Amino acid sequence: MRTRRGWIVKCATALTLIGALPWSASAASSNGCEGGGFTVMTAVQSFSGTVDTTIAAGAVGSTLRVRGRYIEFDVDAANFSVLNYTLTGAPNALDLTGGVRTILFASKVPDLRGITLNGGVEVQISNDDLLLSRAGNGASIKLQVKDCASGGIFQMEPARADGTPTDVTHTLGAGMFYFDNPNFRNPPPKPVCPPGGPFTKDCYAVPVTPRINFANDVSRRLVGRDSPQVATRLVQAATVSTWRVASGGRMGGVLGEDSTEVAPPATNCVQNCQAQNRGRGRFVNLGFPFPVPTASRIP
Repeated sequence: MRTRRGWIVKCATALTLIGALPWSASAASSNGCEGGGFTVMTAVQSFSGTVDTTIAAGAVGSTLRVRGRYIEFDVDAANFSVLNYTLTGAPNALDLTGGVRTILFASKVPDLRGITLNGGVEVQISNDDLLLSRAGNGASIKLQVKDCASGGIFQMEPARADGTPTDVTHTLGAGMFYFDNPNFRNPPPKPVCPPGGPFTKDCYAVPVTPRINFANDVSRRLVGRDSPQVATRLVQAATVSTWRVASGGRMGGVLGEDSTEVAPPATNCVQNCQAQNRGRGRFVNLGFPFPVPTASRIP
């Protein structure tokens, strides 16, 4: 049911998986990652290139700054909130922004319910891959990110010693909005592919169901999707979504064509999950209308 305060969704969802490092080539097209690579900075240290280290707890500081060719954001070291998650608009054949620097998310905030992350920070950097993780007092957060212009390029994985879930709230950046993609409400008539395939563009891998995407009114190619695994959507509003994520589950982010494919959902996985549930362009892609009709935008 739509309300001005958001949509309340009572059933659990398990959509497109953004799997654990090491990422496979299918997680984001290598063309979209050309020249990508991250630098992680504290107030006094900088890490780039090939890195596998742990920043001592006392040297972490309050903020970690993550800077890549295509992706930039900051991390609140105390709870691993992601702040100002940005597409830089750097030139790339798969650029979605039209060269416009775009803050996709003002924040992605896990509610740790009073727990502070106070341990050392694990940092792994390899090519265009980044892993950051920190624990403290019975909870931990792991961030896995790719420096790419499109594709499956982000996931946050919360875990708790007591096994309870973590609520994660996404707030879009200025000018971004969530919408009920009308192409998924009125899809072209096609049969459903046989169970297990073969999957072709002449049939749907799974039945088409309504889909929430996000976009803006500036970049006609820019479209994305919150990508949960073992998570329940609690609220869906115009610029905010809140998810209840199982301990060891994950909240990912998918950009571009990967976010509008009719692909099979991810399996339920809370340990050692791999980036294998990817479309790889095999599935029907329904796209999205630009500009997005006012009637399709979440109120």
